[in-house]
Amino acid sequence: MHIRLSPQSIEALAMVISGGGGNDTSPPIGIYRSASKLESFMRGCNVAMSVGNGSRLPALIEALERANRGGDQTILRNIIERAADPRDFLSDPDRLQAVVDYLNARLAYDGLELQRIGQQVRLGMPGRSSSVVDALVNAAAVIDFDTVNRDLERALASAENDPEDAVTSACSVVESVCRSVLIELGLPLPAKKDVQGLYQVVREPLGLTPDKSGVADEIANDVRTILGGLNSVVNGVGALRTHGGDAHGRERGYRRIDPRIARLAIHSASTVSLFLVETWQKKFPARQLKSH
Repeated sequence: MHIRLSPQSIEALAMVISGGGGNDTSPPIGIYRSASKLESFMRGCNVAMSVGNGSRLPALIEALERANRGGDQTILRNIIERAADPRDFLSDPDRLQAVVDYLNARLAYDGLELQRIGQQVRLGMPGRSSSVVDALVNAAAVIDFDTVNRDLERALASAENDPEDAVTSACSVVESVCRSVLIELGLPLPAKKDVQGLYQVVREPLGLTPDKSGVADEIANDVRTILGGLNSVVNGVGALRTHGGDAHGRERGYRRIDPRIARLAIHSASTVSLFLVETWQKKFPARQLKSH
């Protein structure tokens, strides 16, 4: 995902971050920040800014334009996501939604969109959000599973610009769920702690082996087929990380994986992980699954 902001998006971003001009009597779109707080905000995004004796809003716009000209994708992403950080709107969640809508109306022309993913707001491309990914993030938040959140956020952020890293993170999501299930049940980790080894061991305590009982006869074969498919998905994601991910090093600038393949790995890993989490919740409803 390439980030290049139009003048309209920069102006909208400045209005959200600053809260508008000091003489503006209308309610601020975002959060009003003094000159010192604006400088601190931009420093937190690795952009130098000094209001000095000037006006805060023009100084902010100049800093945003400089960052846009610099083209550092990480810095630009951080600025946009930081402007709609839900933690800044805990006392006024309606304003957060208004800020997201306001920015998205302009960002759409730049091929960008702020998306709600669990408790976070992340920058993505329009139409690229996934209900499976959203459901997994929400489930992970409910069961205090911050490890999965971090791996998913890393994968989603990397899919376009660093697909190899995204595949590695997608695989880590499944590994995190499997490890946590085994540790919470007091079961030993397998000698082979890669995603294939972890998944093979975790299937039995969760009742996910192909000879699964307790399923109506008319759908038993169908369920076995799907479970076999999940096993294939896990093997495929693990193999893709080995052959194309960045876990084992790579030459600088060499891209082995197309971003759409990285997204396929993210969605596939999310499907497997969500099923594991929901199975845990059904089989052990009184026990909270925690990150390890």
